[in-house]
Amino acid sequence: MENPRQITMIQAAAILFSTIIGVGVLALPLFAVRAANSGAPLITLLGMLLGFVGLWIITLLGMRFPNRSIVQYSEDILGKWPALLGNILIIVFFAVLTSLTAREFGEVVVTSVLKTTPVEVTVIVMLLLAAITTRNGITTFAYIHVFYTPILLVPALLIVALSFKNSDLINLQPIWGNATGNMMPGILTIAALFQGSFILSAVIPAMRQPEKAMKASIVGMLFAGGLYITIVAATVSVFGSEEIEKLLWPTLELAKATSLPANILERLDAAFLAVWVTAVFTTLFSSYFLTIHSISKLFRLSDHRMLSFFLLAFVFILAMLPQNILQMYTIIQNFGRIGLIITIAYPGMLLAIALMRKKRGESVPVSKK
Repeated sequence: MENPRQITMIQAAAILFSTIIGVGVLALPLFAVRAANSGAPLITLLGMLLGFVGLWIITLLGMRFPNRSIVQYSEDILGKWPALLGNILIIVFFAVLTSLTAREFGEVVVTSVLKTTPVEVTVIVMLLLAAITTRNGITTFAYIHVFYTPILLVPALLIVALSFKNSDLINLQPIWGNATGNMMPGILTIAALFQGSFILSAVIPAMRQPEKAMKASIVGMLFAGGLYITIVAATVSVFGSEEIEKLLWPTLELAKATSLPANILERLDAAFLAVWVTAVFTTLFSSYFLTIHSISKLFRLSDHRMLSFFLLAFVFILAMLPQNILQMYTIIQNFGRIGLIITIAYPGMLLAIALMRKKRGESVPVSKK
């Protein structure tokens, strides 16, 4: 039988990083520029800080109840029936988030690469891959994320570093931007890109040393947030905010405008898309895993594997509902902002009530490893 506590601090940080870095990286500079023009890096930083607030709350709750996921300890804090509504909202939210991630992936692929392939094919293939992979346990889940983390991090940093040779720092001034009226919606939209960090609520009960969860949260968020800020700064410095507002996927255009020294590769968009597909998979993998893991805990099931294909048709139908790519991005932005209530406000309420009622889970024996 698999030891239920196999996840290390480094593995937890890798899970956070590869889950947060996902499909939204292509449109991220556009969202940030619409909010503050040249102040896009600052808006991204503020969005990251807001996203970290939610992660910090989830981590504190997980350390307070180290043997249980949020579906379980919410019942201890609120009672079975009041917690049921919150648990259902969490499950529905991440099921819809999974569907939107798959649809965005499909739209990018059929627009940029497989132009004659129906979007339904690319969506169902990615969802099937996620469903098959989620049949593994939490330890294999962690190994997959650790394996893909350097594949995501190294090429992304390389492309960003090479792109700076085409940059003009005047494009980043003023650093606070000049469209302050849109700052708050922009911060909320970017904070929504960090909602995948909610996966930590399912990871902490499997950690060898749950007391190190906060360190894993900080490391994972610093790497993911730092990469996002760097990508936005590089894109704005190369193209300028006015040009970015005309682009649908500015990060992809950045890769097209970047080349290796001596023109070994004149365009890096093909290599970037390969890395991006991996990033989409790890994000989709985590959100799908969190959805079925939460359902299994809600219904007291001993194993989540039986649910792997149960949700597939439901998620696929949801993914096909947006009529076009513009409607899809409108839904993504609005749904992401509303989702902050579930990923920040709801856990914050749970933590406040747990502190007031002095609720705490059983402690975990100190690991010798």
